[in-house]
Amino acid sequence: MKRYLILEDGSSYAGEAIGASIISTGELAIQTGNFGYQEALTDPTNAGKILVFTTPMIGGNGINAIDYESINPSVKGIIANDVALNISDSDNFQDLDSFLQEKKIPAIYHVDTRALVHRLIAKNSLKASIMDTDDEHAFDQIKALVLPKNKSAAVSTKNAYAAPNVGKTVAVLDLGLKHSLLRELSLRQINVTVLPWNASVTDIENLRPDGIIISNGPGKVAEVKTELTPILTYFYRQLPIWGVGLGFLVLSDFLNFELADLSEEYNGTNYPVIELHSRKIWQVAVNIKQLISLDSSKVLEQQYLELHSNLVAGFSDQQNKVIATAFNAEGAPGSRDAIEIFDDFIKMMV
Repeated sequence: MKRYLILEDGSSYAGEAIGASIISTGELAIQTGNFGYQEALTDPTNAGKILVFTTPMIGGNGINAIDYESINPSVKGIIANDVALNISDSDNFQDLDSFLQEKKIPAIYHVDTRALVHRLIAKNSLKASIMDTDDEHAFDQIKALVLPKNKSAAVSTKNAYAAPNVGKTVAVLDLGLKHSLLRELSLRQINVTVLPWNASVTDIENLRPDGIIISNGPGKVAEVKTELTPILTYFYRQLPIWGVGLGFLVLSDFLNFELADLSEEYNGTNYPVIELHSRKIWQVAVNIKQLISLDSSKVLEQQYLELHSNLVAGFSDQQNKVIATAFNAEGAPGSRDAIEIFDDFIKMMV
């Protein structure tokens, strides 16, 4: 069945349909990872996006129970050059098409994703729809559509819940939490309570935590700043705080670092960062639109420079008990080069 990806700039791309047959609209986003499509499409940070996969083919590995980053994906669709429709016969794996139908996610393949990526880079940001037609009425609809705000509120847990263990206690503020972050904390015997994005100072204080993590997520700093500023004001310098992804941006804004827009959104697994003192280079997974200006970060004792943009993608301040990483230290998808950040955070709590 033929379906169309139409863009708000008036262009359209025809391809073959799989997954749900619904009409869907979202923000077009490039996903540059060569693997890990399941993690990418279940990552809450991609809420509201139509993901364009640059790897030549997806779907060959199927869907498995281990690699979910959230149980209910919130992406609006996926676009691919090619899709493997059949996988090896195993009860442990589900083929991509049936997974997309189950989760009500539309997809189109046999699309010229290279041309699509070049168009998106030139435009920086585009609304897009997956539809049955590419007529004038369809374009009028997408131009008039306003995308939802504060996606962190939509994907965050509505109620606090525990991931119990026997070690230090960490309060995790869920702005769009990935399961992999909880998995890495569990492997280190960290006792976790996950709280909604708009939890109060009292909610956190009642847990008597040893540290706080502000998770990654799909929102913008301005949308969550009002709720998070009182928490940072109260706990800054008292408890170790680690901000990841959107949490990195919130923490950087709180510390008055200058945030610089990237020329294009970083959404993939293959971004190099260098720790400026040790000269250690990591390849990391990033899903973000802003990093810190190098000039505004000179006061930081330890910082991670992203080599493509020459902007700061992370820092550690031992004296003030703060770590912030634009990248996902656990990868998932991506390398585990930066996994020691978890251990650095634990040492900071000790």
